[in-house]
Amino acid sequence: MLKKFAPLIVLLAVCVLALIFPGLPKSIPTEGLNSGDIAWLLTSAAFVLLMTPGLAFFYGGMVNPKNVISTMLQSFVAMGIISILWVVVGFSVAFGDDFHGLGIVGDPSTFFMFKDVLDHAPLGTIPFVLFAFFQLKFAVITPALFTGSFSERIRFTSYIIFMILFCLFIYAPIAHWTWHADGFLFKMGVLDFAGGTVVHISAGCAALAGALYLGKRKDKNHPTAINVPYILLGTGLLWFGWFGFNAGSAVAANPLAASAFAATNVAAGAAGIAWVFVEAARGKKPSAMGFCIGAVVGLVAITPAAGFVTVSQALFIGSVASIISAGAIILLAKTSIVDDTLDVFPCHGVGGMSGMIFTGLFASTAVNAAVAEQGLFIDGSTDLILKHLLALAIVVGYSLVGAYVLLFITDKISPLRVTPEEEELGLDTTQHDEKFVIADLVKK
Repeated sequence: MLKKFAPLIVLLAVCVLALIFPGLPKSIPTEGLNSGDIAWLLTSAAFVLLMTPGLAFFYGGMVNPKNVISTMLQSFVAMGIISILWVVVGFSVAFGDDFHGLGIVGDPSTFFMFKDVLDHAPLGTIPFVLFAFFQLKFAVITPALFTGSFSERIRFTSYIIFMILFCLFIYAPIAHWTWHADGFLFKMGVLDFAGGTVVHISAGCAALAGALYLGKRKDKNHPTAINVPYILLGTGLLWFGWFGFNAGSAVAANPLAASAFAATNVAAGAAGIAWVFVEAARGKKPSAMGFCIGAVVGLVAITPAAGFVTVSQALFIGSVASIISAGAIILLAKTSIVDDTLDVFPCHGVGGMSGMIFTGLFASTAVNAAVAEQGLFIDGSTDLILKHLLALAIVVGYSLVGAYVLLFITDKISPLRVTPEEEELGLDTTQHDEKFVIADLVKK
């Protein structure tokens, strides 16, 4: 009986904390704020949040009809769970005062229950609370990304537990390493403009760990694409939202935001076309699904580099990253070792790694004066690319091993995988008592 009511008890406990720690500001700073920058960041935060429903449609279009609702809900529920977790302690772990000066994690007490956030000094020309909620949207979509790797076979309640653990012990610390002024990767000089390392590599590695831990699906006749219009819709929403993801990371309405905006669009377009060309080279017809997957890979790859490279370099990054990820999917399929349902690791993991390396090759002070060390292809220096390769190894190792350990812990708390009978019936029915029937959409 206690287990049945445990989630409700936890939520009520959080509500009690909200009453005990109301976070009332002493005064709200207004000096130095810029209304244009505030408007752009508010818009960007909304754009980024829209990416999560977009991802739900993108993934939902690729799975068996008996698992569409479950797959989409795994993205939507992240908007609720992570929003609560971020206020309670997640933001503190990511952006709180550096814990003991180690550059590894933020002090959980710094902004516990969002205390002192409303009256914190502005971040540049925007309120600190706006920065906090802009960053929340990044934290929301990251666990939603890795759901595609173990789609169609994970228990919903277990997924929620793993998502919480992942955010606290993997996502938030990596965000602290990379984006906090005292983070050890930040101090090292590693560049990640909008989350190639923090979001995509961490999610991609967690996806690989999830696919390995849960094992293969029982149904060997996996459908390649069920609802292509859903995939197209999801891609459109992701592409649209990604402008907030990347251009918003300039944290101001300025020329850097415009440059990142342009780079984002060009990389996505070039990557989508490159994927279609790869399909053609393999003797396949150009497909809507192929273009969509390629475009998303381009968006992933340009994310860490968007504010550090030129538009023409973005075209190169999108094209080459698309070819690399397409090759990774082909190689992974040949091994038959991992059943990554929706190819999350090859697309987001490998795409993020490609983007991180390209940032180390192309980052330029001409684009962003904040670049302390330029890329290898700009001035011939190996300093930045070597730092990026080291950071890449650290983040991949931490994310992959850490996610596997957290999956093991989650499995002990609540079994991760559904039973063979539940998998056969479909997760929509067995996990949510709901059904998605395409025919219902066209009934008069």
